Amino acid sequence: MGLAQYADDGLFSPRKIADALRTTSEEIARTAGLGKDAIQRKDRVRSDKTQRRLREMTEIVNKVEPRFGSALMAYAWYRSEPLSGFSGRTAMQMVREGRADDVLDYIDAIDAGIHA
Repeated sequence: MGLAQYADDGLFSPRKIADALRTTSEEIARTAGLGKDAIQRKDRVRSDKTQRRLREMTEIVNKVEPRFGSALMAYAWYRSEPLSGFSGRTAMQMVREGRADDVLDYIDAIDAGIHA
């Protein structure tokens, strides 16, 4: 799924992300490591932190979607599959810890044939 489908007026939209992934906006907030108010108050949705976390989550899901065949399956991987080399943490846990770049590097390494 293209990143533009997750956006509304040039910003990542928790509602659009939730619709695409067949879940709720509240669940999207939790999986991105955000509080409920971050997706309910317009000023918080527009904040740098909220937009960064939503972007990181969608970048990761988008990057692995081709190998899983759907955004929904990629989202399930993001939430539940332990990543080797990260003490069994999932991509979701890594994003919540502010380590999305490590997840993206991990995916790039796997894609390049380097086993993590």
